[in-house]
Amino acid sequence: MGPVDLEPYRGELVAFCYRMLGSFHEAEDLAQETMLRAWKARDRYDRTRASVRTWLYRIATNACLSALEGRARRPLPSGLGAPSEDPLAPLTPAFDVPWLQPFPDARFDVGMRADLRLALAAALQLLPPRQRAVLVLREVLEFSAAEVAEQLGTTVPAVNSALQRARAALADADDAGEVTEPDDPRARAVIDQYVRAFEAADVPALVRLLADEVVMEMPPVPLWYVGSRNYGLFMGRVFGMRGPGWVVRRLTANGQPALAAYAPEPGGGHRLHSLQVLTLTGGRVTRNVVFADPHVFGAFGLPGQIPAG
Repeated sequence: MGPVDLEPYRGELVAFCYRMLGSFHEAEDLAQETMLRAWKARDRYDRTRASVRTWLYRIATNACLSALEGRARRPLPSGLGAPSEDPLAPLTPAFDVPWLQPFPDARFDVGMRADLRLALAAALQLLPPRQRAVLVLREVLEFSAAEVAEQLGTTVPAVNSALQRARAALADADDAGEVTEPDDPRARAVIDQYVRAFEAADVPALVRLLADEVVMEMPPVPLWYVGSRNYGLFMGRVFGMRGPGWVVRRLTANGQPALAAYAPEPGGGHRLHSLQVLTLTGGRVTRNVVFADPHVFGAFGLPGQIPAG
């Protein structure tokens, strides 16, 4: 079996490793490592014992579990403490925290993406690694309990027990079924209005699109805010510093609408300011995770600047 046989699995392996690790860059590396290990072990692969896909996921799962040994989980700011009450607080990045990263949808075709949503990706990080693996392999990838037991080198009762504990731990995680898909006409209309308001630095127009208890968070800054009032005050601060005339490019991340926001430069042109991943529920923006780490921008292939004209 040559490497050409493995290539069709690359996208779903990257998505699996992302769910396990919360880092797109590490997920790409581990998917590549999985395929390399599989290619080196191809002579020992027994088709009568497992399909290629099952065999690959056994290699990927073990690679992820090894990578997670001794690692801290990857949180969002809302997973670290109480929300801030001061929209004018200093924006001091915490680069020592291994923040959860977004998943660039355009890079890989992995089918349904509801299980990649940021809220669920953050919730998965709360699980012990083996529980995380069991939940993803059983619930998302739909392997049988026997297959997962084989992949993890354990028993079917142990897999079922781990799955039960994982489900209980995630019972309070955001329900992806309630979240509006990016291609929903109502979602597109809200995003259109949001983009127009953002590019014009129109804070009242932005606030009208928000749910009352909207959440904004901004990794690598460990602050986060709750409520449309705080959201509006914070955006007023940003626009007060940068002025109007922003440029926004639309994309998707984690199966959610996302925006690349470019701030106007004094001499003309625009510089990439942030990547915003929006959650829409019931025709309103309920969460905005604003990523400002250049390392994240690279995964989406975003140009750092847009020249004048």
